[in-house]
Amino acid sequence: MPTTSAPRNTDELYQALQENDRRPYGRTRTVTAEELADAAERFEEPVPLIHALFELQEAYTYGSEPRKSPVVFARLLTLFDEQPDLFDERLRHLLFWRFKWVAHALRQLPEIPLASLRQWLTEMRDRYEKAGLGLQPYYGQAYQLAAHLGEDTDLAYELWAGRVRTQLSDCEACEICQRARHHLAAGDDERALRVWEPVLAGQESCQEEPARSVSYALLPLLRTGRTDRARALHLAGYRGCRRNPSMSGEVGRHLEFCALTGNEARGLELLAENRTLFDQVDSPLDQLDFLTGVEVLLQRVESLGHGGLPATGPSGRTWTVAALRTEIHARADDLAARFDTRGGTTVHTDRRGDRLARQPLLDALELTLRPRALDDVAPAAPAAPPAARPASADQPESLPELIVQARASEQEGHPDARARWARLRTLAAARDYTHPDDPAVGPLVRLRADLLSDEAGLASEKDEHAHAAALHEEAAGLYEDAGRPGDAAVSRGCALLAATQIPGEDTDADEARTAALTAAHEAVVRLHEQTPGLAPYQEARLLRLRATALGLRLQTSHSEQHIAPVFAEVDLLEAFATRHDLAGQLSGALLLRATTHALSGDLPAAVTGIDALLDRLRTHGPAWHLPRTLGLRGRLQLGLRDAEAAHANLTEALRLAADWPAGTSDTARLHGDLAETCMHLGRPDEALRHLTRSAELDLRTGSRTDAFCTYANAAQLSLDLGRVEDCIALLDSLLAEPDVTAGELDDRLVAQLRLTRARALHAGEDLKAATAELVALAAESADWDDDPGSHAMIAAETAVLLGESGEFDRARQAAGQALAAHARAPRYEQLSSCLRELARLQAQRQGPEGLADARAHLADAARVADEARAAGHVPQGRSLDTALAYEHGRVNAYAGAYEDALAALEKALALLGEPGPEPDGAGEWAECVRLAGAVEGIYLERPVPALTRLDAAVARLTALGHTEETEPLTALAARLRDEE
Repeated sequence: MPTTSAPRNTDELYQALQENDRRPYGRTRTVTAEELADAAERFEEPVPLIHALFELQEAYTYGSEPRKSPVVFARLLTLFDEQPDLFDERLRHLLFWRFKWVAHALRQLPEIPLASLRQWLTEMRDRYEKAGLGLQPYYGQAYQLAAHLGEDTDLAYELWAGRVRTQLSDCEACEICQRARHHLAAGDDERALRVWEPVLAGQESCQEEPARSVSYALLPLLRTGRTDRARALHLAGYRGCRRNPSMSGEVGRHLEFCALTGNEARGLELLAENRTLFDQVDSPLDQLDFLTGVEVLLQRVESLGHGGLPATGPSGRTWTVAALRTEIHARADDLAARFDTRGGTTVHTDRRGDRLARQPLLDALELTLRPRALDDVAPAAPAAPPAARPASADQPESLPELIVQARASEQEGHPDARARWARLRTLAAARDYTHPDDPAVGPLVRLRADLLSDEAGLASEKDEHAHAAALHEEAAGLYEDAGRPGDAAVSRGCALLAATQIPGEDTDADEARTAALTAAHEAVVRLHEQTPGLAPYQEARLLRLRATALGLRLQTSHSEQHIAPVFAEVDLLEAFATRHDLAGQLSGALLLRATTHALSGDLPAAVTGIDALLDRLRTHGPAWHLPRTLGLRGRLQLGLRDAEAAHANLTEALRLAADWPAGTSDTARLHGDLAETCMHLGRPDEALRHLTRSAELDLRTGSRTDAFCTYANAAQLSLDLGRVEDCIALLDSLLAEPDVTAGELDDRLVAQLRLTRARALHAGEDLKAATAELVALAAESADWDDDPGSHAMIAAETAVLLGESGEFDRARQAAGQALAAHARAPRYEQLSSCLRELARLQAQRQGPEGLADARAHLADAARVADEARAAGHVPQGRSLDTALAYEHGRVNAYAGAYEDALAALEKALALLGEPGPEPDGAGEWAECVRLAGAVEGIYLERPVPALTRLDAAVARLTALGHTEETEPLTALAARLRDEE
């Protein structure tokens, strides 16, 4: 099926070729190039056909289809031989350049005889000599063939590396890579890295570099102890080659790097991301390189006992690690043997064997902000619960003892209850389960109610409140069937409270929830009063539910009249727990009291109460309440602006939480609170670590929305810290999660992750990828009828990136979408900034030709400023009118309209006003003066008034103490005086 309509004339053909050139390499681009080449055959003019064939060969080459590239080049060579005048200087250069592409393609194919490879090099040499071209490129290809065969490489290297480069030599970056790999093959890591440095440092680059060099340099960097550099280059380098068929070998080396640094789980994640390479790579040599890297990873995973893990492999079936490794081993061995047969050596089999024999270079190197172990990527099957305690008294052997102890732990609130219920759930679900006939255990229906009640608690922790309420209600019915009215009353009370937390659709959600909590409290009071024969632990739980309902009401309403009722209920609970020696419920009452003080705004009283509780807990227990209580004290200290004390409390809470089963102390929240505290202390890197740990803990407990929200904050923080590659790697990992790809996660949250990723890509100077992401987001957010403001912001950012890409028509369309959304939900500053930046970009890129469109953008920005003024909007920083006047000055200056530029800058200066002693605004005023002086003195050639302006400004700023701001003005004045 055609991917594009056939061009009707050569103009349309050239336009289609340009559009195809902007596409990423892959099947779509290749098929389009084939269609355009077929279309070019129908025109009488041969030159368009030449252009189409060059595009087709490029698509085959970078789409990893080496079998087809030489065929297209043969057609081009025939056209050149028959009609050399059709090839202008550029096309002729391309033709001779691509002799190297054909040599590379032939090396990739083991079915091509060695004699044919050498014959092609002879053809290349003869053609270059006949055309009077230098032979350094020929010797470069001769060396690459020698390296491929593993024979006479030193001589071939000297013949190539010692020659002077020509215009047809490979780029500096590619040649550096070849030279470094020669030293690497000789076992000289240090020399290889020295040669590579200009590429690894970003001083030399091309389409394939530095991604190719990085993939080869990773292991030498580790072997020479440069682990931090290896980590950073892995993140940046992998992004440059992922999903790229022509760089599948590079992907394989990144997988190998993961396998040898204790990052096997990340390796499997990256393998899944590159699943298409199994089917898209048509180059046997690239396949061999890729598959060997994959096998190194799979071999390592299997050696660690995880051969049964699911793995991503060739399409058409599901794979485990072990099965995929067996398949890949056979494929790669066959490919290596075929290449060795052609060359008459064992070099490819030997190189492959060397890679497979490598042992891990590090036990663990933290590559990303989301370090994961193989256990984290295991199938989502029910896992065996952790043992409650190793002691025999706490880990009963008999089923009756287990049931009795689980109930006792539940009544005490002991953390081990959760593990015991999990063990019982597994036992009771077995087909051969036989319930004990023991009066101390009770009937099976009671055990089923217990398990449902525990499951409801798990659901509440995951914020699945509707499910929790339903489970509690079901448990209550079973408790009644079992003759346990007290337990039934507690379950019904829990169901009532859970129901109040179900998100509603009311316009005034807080008012509705406040009313629901009032009703729930009244209902629990009735349950309490009307249920006879309550045991102390049951009555205490109902009292706790009553106090909790009113505490949540206060938290929702923030009403002063709701404070006293909470304290009254807490008093009842505290007195009852003291009378019956219920340590856990007494601790809960004191914690509720402190929390209520905090909610009412009395933080000192809250701290006093917490300190008393901590003293009691350290003396009388329960010890498992200490981490949560210390966590609350840390939050209170943060509220009192004592971040150091908060950090100490939260750190101690985390230390103590490690003594208890996961989930006991809400460790995820402790890490989150520590992250906030670290930000207050000016320790953002430490904050970032706590954020990622908090998020991963939430993921493990099933609180996925909370986890992704925290990860979104971590990604933004890493971007703010300039850790661009960390940010991108984190977001790539999150966006590959199954519930994200399946569309199960909240679409707005996913959009936020993608927006941050686009900003990170832009910060990482990957303008093409950033623009593509934002264009897609803008299209999706256009349907957000409930949130036009977000669409306005996204469309505005998209417009700017399109402008940076030089696509001003599309930028104008995106800006139009942003303005339309802005009309519904104003975003004055974002829209003004977008329009001013578009105007600047267009004037800067297009000069006088772009002035009209640039001024149109500024006219739109003026209307936005008028709207903001009318609405009473107070901008952050300078006024929109001042910013607009300054931009008029820049735009007109770029377009050569210097008188208009100077007038606009004079207006901007008037709006800014004279600077004062405060640092705010002095730099902006000085820049405006500098630009006005440059326009007046240099472009309008009026140095005298320009110098007067500059000297006065320097004197003014110096008198105010803004000496740094005077430096660019002084430099410009000196230049103007030199030119007089």
